[in-house]
Amino acid sequence: MHATKEPAINKTNTGECLGLVEVTYPIAVKYCGHCSMPIEYCEFYSEYDKCKEWLAKNYPEDYEKLQLREAEDDAASSVDAEKKRQKRGGKGLLRIKKDNSDDDAPKRIRLSCTMRGKNKRVTIVAGLGAFKIDLRAAAKFFGNKFACGSSVTGDNEIVIQGDVKDELFKVIPDKWLEVPKEAIEDCGEGKRGQQN
Repeated sequence: MHATKEPAINKTNTGECLGLVEVTYPIAVKYCGHCSMPIEYCEFYSEYDKCKEWLAKNYPEDYEKLQLREAEDDAASSVDAEKKRQKRGGKGLLRIKKDNSDDDAPKRIRLSCTMRGKNKRVTIVAGLGAFKIDLRAAAKFFGNKFACGSSVTGDNEIVIQGDVKDELFKVIPDKWLEVPKEAIEDCGEGKRGQQN
């Protein structure tokens, strides 16, 4: 471990150096126990309040510095704190499941096959969400079962690459017991996304 003197750069337009700053290597980085990021980046995590609680409990001196910095930021700008924080990102976003299914409405699963491009066929499965089936898990199951690409598109719709409509009449009731065979209907050939 050795100390190195590095110049501190003045932020003014004159470009003058203020002096030398003492830096000790290796630099010790403090990580948050809640989000596992360095404590400087906790403010970009979706559960920032829990990170603050952890910081107050484990590093009270750093928590005080954070409180002072936040007070200065609030005084300097009138921008709402919610708008400052990052909204996009990985595991920070929480998905909210929509529940707009009516119990009185008849539950139907519609299977149709359409052309994609000139000679590619896709099978569209619509209505699985009415039976409270996770569409992502179902798409992954179909992709593994038929060894093809499968994805969730739009609301309550799964697109499976290839013509597997006939096999789906047996696979869906076997995999999900809450779906009766009578609830599956064949819509035949359909044009997806085109209104002629």
